[in-house]
Amino acid sequence: MIPKNTICLWYDGAALEAAQFYAKTFPDSEVKAVHHAPNDYPDGKQGDVLTVEFTVYGIPCIGLNGGPVFKHSEAFSFQIATDDQAETDRLWNAIVGNGGQESECGWCKDKWGLSWQITPRVLTQAFTDPDRAAAKRAFDAMMTMRKIDVAAIEKAWRG
Repeated sequence: MIPKNTICLWYDGAALEAAQFYAKTFPDSEVKAVHHAPNDYPDGKQGDVLTVEFTVYGIPCIGLNGGPVFKHSEAFSFQIATDDQAETDRLWNAIVGNGGQESECGWCKDKWGLSWQITPRVLTQAFTDPDRAAAKRAFDAMMTMRKIDVAAIEKAWRG
């Protein structure tokens, strides 16, 4: 059964490929169902994969093969909280190494243009530190990074 609230992500024919990548890359993720078009439609033919039901870290999603009209943007991203550098590296490298691209401050895009924030928990802890000078040091360190370096954030945070 489709949940009441589901994120719908638009793809240009690659919804199944993307969902399969997310399912193998992120824990608590899976492809749940693949639905084929009952008829021809503007960007596909009868029998083509039209939608894919999947989860990313337990979040229900539907991938819609809607064609090339709409593109993903940074206005939507998945923010993944990582526990350490190893997890940060694994997820970042999986996304970027699978045809994605690096951006700034822990952001990257997968090969389908979907944005991801790979955010170590220590970074969030540093930003919320009541010691605003310590928070600023961590923030300033982050602003120089692409993939977040946990040790560098911890060092900056401590001063």
